[in-house]
Amino acid sequence: MEKQIISSRQFTIITLLYSIGTAILIVPASITKALHQDAWIGATLGVLLSLLLVKLFITLGNQTPDKSFIEANNKIFGKYFGTLTSLGFLSLTFFSASELLYFIGSFMQTEIMPETPTLSFAVLFTIIIVFASYLGIEVFARSAELLFPIFMFIFIVFMICISPQINIENIQPIFETKTKPLLISTLTFMSIFSFPLVVLLMFFPSSVNVIKSAQKGFYIGTIIGGGVLIIIIALSTLVIGPTNTSIETFPSYALAQRISIGNFFERIEIIMAIMWIISIYIRTFIYFYATVIGLGHVLKIKDSRPFILPLGMCMIALAQIAHPNIVHSNNYNQKIWPLYSAVFTVLLAILLLIVAKIRNIKNAQNQQNTSSNSQEAKVQIKPQEPKEQAIPEEPKEQATPEEPKEQTKPEEPKEQATPEEPKEQTTPEVPKEQTTPEVPKEQATPEVPKEQPTPEEPKEQTTPEVPKEQTTPEVPKEQPTPEEPKEQATPEEPKEQAKPEEPKKQAKPEEPKEQTTPEKTNNPKTTDLQ
Repeated sequence: MEKQIISSRQFTIITLLYSIGTAILIVPASITKALHQDAWIGATLGVLLSLLLVKLFITLGNQTPDKSFIEANNKIFGKYFGTLTSLGFLSLTFFSASELLYFIGSFMQTEIMPETPTLSFAVLFTIIIVFASYLGIEVFARSAELLFPIFMFIFIVFMICISPQINIENIQPIFETKTKPLLISTLTFMSIFSFPLVVLLMFFPSSVNVIKSAQKGFYIGTIIGGGVLIIIIALSTLVIGPTNTSIETFPSYALAQRISIGNFFERIEIIMAIMWIISIYIRTFIYFYATVIGLGHVLKIKDSRPFILPLGMCMIALAQIAHPNIVHSNNYNQKIWPLYSAVFTVLLAILLLIVAKIRNIKNAQNQQNTSSNSQEAKVQIKPQEPKEQAIPEEPKEQATPEEPKEQTKPEEPKEQATPEEPKEQTTPEVPKEQTTPEVPKEQATPEVPKEQPTPEEPKEQTTPEVPKEQTTPEVPKEQPTPEEPKEQATPEEPKEQAKPEEPKKQAKPEEPKEQTTPEKTNNPKTTDLQ
């Protein structure tokens, strides 16, 4: 059978409805018979002590988070003793499922359809349980989500409608019960309410997606389920009275029969019965599904679905012979069931924890360590990323000396800026090759007279704004890091601007040695050609 996963919210709802179960029908009568008007006090103590059991079950589940309760038995106790304890636990779950079928048949025959045999109710209810077991725990969890709002709505309507008939004198005097009967009744209440919660370990750690939130859901479901039972017991005592509550077989159903608003809204107890059928359905399925899965683990069979139909038929047969009458059922629930359930739920869980610590079985801690290590590694990786983003390599790239090299190269555009007017693009190529020797200073001067003798000088005189524009945009771009472009930009420009004013008359006599004359003679030729 494929592993199925449920959410923590679904697990909380299952825990809530499972803890109520048949307790909503049989607990008010049994606990009121022993404690009378203080029955709600015993129920409150039982819910508070049940939280300790929940802590015990959660600790046991964390020892082997990837295994069910039966698999944990075989791993901790070993092959032989683990198999024996597992079979004893499965006998508890299977017999409890059969007993719940008996309660369904007895309730329906006694209160609703007295002429219908209990076997028919058992068969119809078993069909639903078997079909849900074939579909698996995921589908069952979704059905529990759908049934939970219906349950809570009916319960709230039930409290509102019965509240006008409350009589406070029925719970007086308070704390009249002695300590011994109070403790015995509290343990009896816990045997029906909280002892069976260990069955949830069949899928609690291994089939829940978020374990931490499911642990909180375990506590929340137990508290809310216990609160529902406390309210039912208190309302039964306040409305019916402690004597009538202890006599009734199903006090909560008798309580619903008392609802009457304006002699119009009454006889709605059959609607209230839906609430009890929902809670019994949840607990019966958990018992039966745990038996099927556990038997597959004991026999080491991967797919345990072939056991569903045979076990369902055996459950129907056992339900017919479990209790011959209601008196035998009450004696069993008060005298035999508390001891029987305590052995295979509480004592077995404590033994498993002790043996697991002796044998140093700490799978949960190892997984938590590995998960914490992985989380720490993720946490360490995350702060490293901003370090990599803020490492000083980026300023190195911004302040590397390679940029000034790139800035020395654009010094040539000063020479390229002058030949913007002619179409001769070959002239800037020559200075690029001659930039390595120190000649470009000499080349910068002849290039100016090339442009000055041209008849286009009046046009060029209108364009002296170009060097101004070149100095202003180039300086802010080239001056952020080096100061050299400032020195190169200031001295060279006045040379070019000072010489073009006197080249017409004094350029030839001032520089006769540098043979600029032939070049100047060539310039008019080029201008004539142009």
